[in-house]
Parts: sequence; C-alpha cells; structure tokens
Amino acid sequence: MVAVQILLILLGIIAVAVYVVSTVMIYRCLEGRGEKVSFLWIRFFMISYANRYKNLTKKETGKVGNLYYIWLISINIVLVCVILLLLF
Repeated sequence: MVAVQILLILLGIIAVAVYVVSTVMIYRCLEGRGEKVSFLWIRFFMISYANRYKNLTKKETGKVGNLYYIWLISINIVLVCVILLLLF
C-alpha cells in the first residue's frame, strides 16, 4: 500500500515537471510566432494559450503540434494520480 502511494507521488511529481516544461515551451512557441501572450498571466490563460498553439500548428502543418499532447497528457496524469492518492 505504501509502495503504491510512493509510486503515485513520484509519477505525479514527474508529470508536474513535464507539465511546467511543456507550458513554458508552448508559451515560447507562441511568443516566437508573434502571438500576444503574457508570462505573468500564464497560470490563468494556459488553457487559452494551449488552444491557440493547437490551432496555430494545425493551420501551419495540418497536424496538431506534439507539445499540445504532451501538455494535455501530463496534466491528466497529475489529475489521475491525485484522485488515486485520495482513494488509497
């Protein structure tokens, strides 16, 4: 039981780190393409920034950029880890 909790905590910490890195990378990508983004408000507008990144990359390449999926999967892994930790 304790081993499962430790594993979930470690997985959650890694997923949070991936989420933060992918968030900054999406921000930098949008900023580099001339989009108006604010680093101070990134916590509040990140969903909007991710959607802008998704639409921008889809328009440019015909596919959604990989950073969008990395960002989405990492935050969902954190959510699942928190829920499972609350259950154990």
